[in-house]
Amino acid sequence: MILTKAEIIKHFSRWLTAWNEHNLSGVLDFIHEDILFENWDGNLITGKEALKMAWLPWFIRHGNFKFFLEDFFCDEQQQKLTFQWRLEWPSIETKFRNEKEIRRGVDIMQLKEGKVIKKITYSKTAIQVGTAMVEMRML
Repeated sequence: MILTKAEIIKHFSRWLTAWNEHNLSGVLDFIHEDILFENWDGNLITGKEALKMAWLPWFIRHGNFKFFLEDFFCDEQQQKLTFQWRLEWPSIETKFRNEKEIRRGVDIMQLKEGKVIKKITYSKTAIQVGTAMVEMRML
């Protein structure tokens, strides 16, 4: 199944709505069974069920998050899209408890059969919490 540009945009809009409604099942509706997900920290996850298990704790811990669309590009012929985003949620860090945390990043996605088969997430290593910038360090 090859989606038209209009269909890709419609699917993406519904997918983003599912994220912002904190609807993990709705988000997963747009994920291919054979998904390859590379997170911003370099972790690789393969398969829809494994991705669900990886994302579930984040959905539970980071309630009230919201993605804001900053830029979007899709290539109908290649069935690819790029999504530049800003993510906001109440911080769970003790020092910044309930202050707004902001992270910015980009997702590059490939579709197959109308669903996301490959998703690579790039994110800034610094996030804004309230008025402070905090460096995220990988161990």
